[in-house]
Amino acid sequence: MISFESDYIAGAHPQIIARLAETNMEILSGYGTDKYCESAKEKIRRACRCSEAEVEFLIGGTQTNAVVISTMLKDYEGVVAAKTGHINVHEAGAIENTNHKVLELPHENGKIAPEALAAYLESFYADCNHEHMVFPGMVYITHPTEYGTLYTKQELTKLSELCQSYKIPLYLDGARLGYGLMSLQTDVTLEDIATLCDVFYIGGTKVGALCGEAVVFTKQNKPRYFMTSVKKRGALLAKGRLLGIQFDALFTDDLYFKISRHGIDMAEQLKTVLRETHQRFYLETPTNQQFIIWEKKQFEALQEKVAVSFWEDYDNEHVVVRLATSWSTTEAEIHQLRSLLDGKNL
Repeated sequence: MISFESDYIAGAHPQIIARLAETNMEILSGYGTDKYCESAKEKIRRACRCSEAEVEFLIGGTQTNAVVISTMLKDYEGVVAAKTGHINVHEAGAIENTNHKVLELPHENGKIAPEALAAYLESFYADCNHEHMVFPGMVYITHPTEYGTLYTKQELTKLSELCQSYKIPLYLDGARLGYGLMSLQTDVTLEDIATLCDVFYIGGTKVGALCGEAVVFTKQNKPRYFMTSVKKRGALLAKGRLLGIQFDALFTDDLYFKISRHGIDMAEQLKTVLRETHQRFYLETPTNQQFIIWEKKQFEALQEKVAVSFWEDYDNEHVVVRLATSWSTTEAEIHQLRSLLDGKNL
C-alpha cells in the first residue's frame, strides 16, 4: 500500500527526531519559556525579516485558528472566510464554539477575491441595520488554500489594503505554507506575508514536524496575556520544548524550505504521471495537492493499493479525489503509482 492521502501521514523529519533525542534529558523550563523556543523565535523573525514580530507556538492548526481568532475579535465581531475555508468546513465548529460567527464569502478555487471582499464590506456598512448584525472583525485566508491554490502578491496586497482601510486584521492560515512558498509558480515570499498580514502561522504539522504551529504577530499586535488565553482554551503544551526544538531544527540551515521544495518537486513528478496516464484533472494546482476525477468503481478498486482522500462527489458515477505529496514522499512511491495507473483511463 502506498499513500498520497495527506501531508501529515509520516511522523517527523529525521533531523527533528534526532534533535528531540539529543536534547531529551536536558532539564528545561516549561510552557515555551526554554532556550530552544527563544532560539526558534529569533530564527523565524530573521526568516520573515521582521525584527519586531512576536512569535508563539501552539500545538495544532484547529487550536491555533480558534485561539488567534477568538482572542483578536471583540464579542460583537465575526471572521470573514471563503465558503470553502478550513474554519468554515473542516474544524467542527471550533470558531463558533468560541461564540464568534464565520461570515462566509463566495470563493474562486478556494480564494477570496479582493473585489468580493470589497463589495461585502461596503454593503455591510451601507446597511442601516448593521448594528443588529455580526460585524466583520477579521479576514481569514489560507495559503495554500484547501484547493491547493495560491494568492498572488497583488491579490494579497489588495486584501491587505482593504483590511487596513476598514481597520480589521488580515489573518493567514499557513498550515501548508512551506509548499506555497516553494511553489514554482508563486511570487509571494515569507517576507511579503509578514509585511502584508497582521498575523499568520507557519505550519509545522504538515511540513515535517510531529506537531506544532508557529504563530507570528507582525504589527506588535499580540493580544495581552496571550499565553493565559492559550491555556484557557486548552492549547498550551506544558513541555513547550517539544515545539521549540522542532521549529529550531526546521529553521536551521533552511530545512523548512528545503523539505517543502522536496514536496513540490514530488508534486511536479506526480502531475507528470497523472497526465501521462490520462487522468482527468478536476483541478491542477501549483502546490502539493492535486485533484482528480475518478469513476467510483475504479476508486473503490484502487483503494486497496493506494490511499487517497475522497473530496466530493462529481456526479452519480464519479468522485473527486485528492492526491497530496509532502516532505516524506519518495520517487519510488511515484513510480509505484504510475504502475497502478498505467493503461487505466479512469
